[in-house]
Amino acid sequence: MSVAPRISQRISSRAVRFAGVAAAATALTLGVAGSASACDISEFTAKAGCEGQQGVISVTDVDASGTPATVTVFRTSGGSEEQVGSQVVKGTKEGATITFKEDWKPGATYRVHVKTDRFNVDDDIKDGVTAPATACATEKPSTPPTSAAPSTSTPAAKPTPSESAPAAAPAPSNSASPAGSSDLAETGASSNTPVIAGIAALLVVAGGGVTFALRRKGSAQK
Repeated sequence: MSVAPRISQRISSRAVRFAGVAAAATALTLGVAGSASACDISEFTAKAGCEGQQGVISVTDVDASGTPATVTVFRTSGGSEEQVGSQVVKGTKEGATITFKEDWKPGATYRVHVKTDRFNVDDDIKDGVTAPATACATEKPSTPPTSAAPSTSTPAAKPTPSESAPAAAPAPSNSASPAGSSDLAETGASSNTPVIAGIAALLVVAGGGVTFALRRKGSAQK
């Protein structure tokens, strides 16, 4: 066998070994890089806070791989749970934050669950969330300036029908006038007219007799 074929075989075997080592190194590098960028529950944090007057539960994801994660918040009380809400977040190296509106009470507790389709993350954030001891400040309604009440004049009292109605005319009296009184408004003869006429006639006769007697007495004295 010549020397040339042997040299050629040695070069080929060395080239194969070098290629295998390079491939193994590349695979190891990719594996380490993939593990470093994998999503993990430790990359999620949650807390209770306020946005103005509104209470919120905030969840922050610092997963640099940007793996979509479904975050669900539960309110816990006396061994029971009530879901507050569920949202999807894509983490960033700087951190991506989502908020859930929740009018939490001081000291209330919450469980925050995270689930991803990649990297098989399906776990709760450690220790959950406990609301602060002080609730969000409530805005006091502004009191409008008080304006003087408009003066209202009392209308003059309207006269009652008894005051405005003219006095009723007295009913005509049907009682007879007392005897001996003259009523100029009456017309016609009264029932006492014959008696009065008789008395007048007697007075006339008596007066004439007295006059005649005085004349005779005067003539006798002469």
